[in-house]
Amino acid sequence: QVQLVESGGGLVQPGGSLRLSCAASGFTFSSSTMTWYRQTQGNEREYVARIFPGGGTNYADSVKGRFSISRDNAKNTVYLQMNSLKPEDTATYYCKTQSVSWGQGTQVTVSS
Repeated sequence: QVQLVESGGGLVQPGGSLRLSCAASGFTFSSSTMTWYRQTQGNEREYVARIFPGGGTNYADSVKGRFSISRDNAKNTVYLQMNSLKPEDTATYYCKTQSVSWGQGTQVTVSS
């Protein structure tokens, strides 16, 4: 089955950290560019970070220096390490690759 399943979200205080995971199945993960997006209610999905098959990465300015994307091709999983979290990082986070439907996302709430 072709799918993406996000996990690892939760409630964290400002300044805290979380690591999100996205488990992929049903396609050739190792040759796929993987992207993390986030969305708050009533807004469009926002680009967060991307990792290419060769390991190159790219980040939105809003998360640069705080977030880190990585991948484990043996586990067909992409990660998003989020440090120094801010209330404005609160959103539902999704991973995505071309030709695969959006998953259910994982909710991240940054609040004291």
